[in-house]
Amino acid sequence: MTWKERSSMKTLIKNGMILTTENEFKSDILIVDEKIAAIGKNLSEEGVDKIIDAEGKFVFPGGIDQHVHYSFVYQGSKVRGFETSNAPALGGTTTVIEFVNQVQGKGLLESIDEFKTKDVDGIAMVDYGFHIVMTDPRPEVIEEIPKLAEAGYPTLKLFMAYKGQFFHADDDAIIQALTKGKEAGITVMVHAENGDIVDFLTKKLIAEGKTGTYYHAVSRPPVCEAEATRRAIYLAEMANAPIYIVHVTCKEALDEIRAAYQRGQSVYGETCAHYLLFDESVLDQPNFEGAKYICSPALRTKEHQEPLWEALNKGWLNAVSSDHCGFDFAVQKHMGYGEGKSFADVPNGAPSVQNRVNAVWTYGVCEGKLSRQEFVNVIAASPARVNGLTEKGHIAVGYDADIVVFDPEYRGIMGVANSLEGVDYSIYEGMEQKGRPETVLLRGQVIVENAEYVGKKGQGKLAKGKPFGSAYDKFEKA
Repeated sequence: MTWKERSSMKTLIKNGMILTTENEFKSDILIVDEKIAAIGKNLSEEGVDKIIDAEGKFVFPGGIDQHVHYSFVYQGSKVRGFETSNAPALGGTTTVIEFVNQVQGKGLLESIDEFKTKDVDGIAMVDYGFHIVMTDPRPEVIEEIPKLAEAGYPTLKLFMAYKGQFFHADDDAIIQALTKGKEAGITVMVHAENGDIVDFLTKKLIAEGKTGTYYHAVSRPPVCEAEATRRAIYLAEMANAPIYIVHVTCKEALDEIRAAYQRGQSVYGETCAHYLLFDESVLDQPNFEGAKYICSPALRTKEHQEPLWEALNKGWLNAVSSDHCGFDFAVQKHMGYGEGKSFADVPNGAPSVQNRVNAVWTYGVCEGKLSRQEFVNVIAASPARVNGLTEKGHIAVGYDADIVVFDPEYRGIMGVANSLEGVDYSIYEGMEQKGRPETVLLRGQVIVENAEYVGKKGQGKLAKGKPFGSAYDKFEKA
């Protein structure tokens, strides 16, 4: 196995146990320039510039977090941005995909380019891509959708939730996006919650004086997610297009996805690490501490967690993302505290990009809920396929040398003290961590060494995706 050498820079990772989606085997990896050039036992050290001894370590592809928010603004307050993108690096994630809201009155590509130029170029410390969130579905915007594929952004998201907000999408916008997107291989993603149900219950609860953080979960029960999931599936069926459901949380929504999948419809989804590990009880804490866990869809009861693990193993859900959203607890998360305030005033989201890989390993692999092969699939390989990142997510000759050397013997505690996320709390505070990324390479360059970030600002590059990602597989086979 060889790769045409284009540079004299060579790195050799020796004696590691390589994990793939299919198997695991002990081998060496030769990196030339930014690419994996060879894989085999006892590869020659001649001419090698750097040797990394991975004896006793697992070696797997750099994680791809396909659901992060570095640009979200709430009541004038912006989340921590790409200046904190060393956090995913330290956690074994080498590519993130950001959701960019279309600016009202501007086009889809214009909105992405504006954010990229101002807030990403020269700042990002890992590679990155973009999903556009369509918020202004004028006819000329619908016609622009195919151009996303040409620009390397083969995904588009719509919000079925948040009634009254500028980014709320009605059924007409969704079916237009599905129809136009299919022409160019654009994968349409939806945040599936019934906005009317949430709006009704929120107003009802507040009127009854039920304003504490626990009532966030009561205001958006599983039925509102299930209904929206079913409706999105039917809209996709009408358009004869694939659809992807982001951050799935509950059994009821899974039932809709599984049924459609078994009918042969191209319906897939992701979940997030916090839905696998936390339940709604964490919302019910004194001193407004429950606000730390306000995210949407809301956390569920424990009975929903095992079905989510099952869905990952069965392929109905094919990724575990973070839905990272870095608001401070002391300021932004307290927006709902006080006279005349409620859970509805708290900005949604959970800072979690750094611990996504560690959490899935510790509480998935180590507890027998995921095989090591499925772990690689849901944290890297499948997100690469979904988003058309054809040179990432795998350890194979010709792929980008985005590689994690992982120490399975490490034992520690997760929390804000060792976080680079730039916020004042961690949803994983005090939780046990088994194993950690010891060395992380981004396109052949070491950016984490001895579990310390050693990369540099601006090292990340745009990773363009190709259209017709894995959500289109059933269409290609038809």
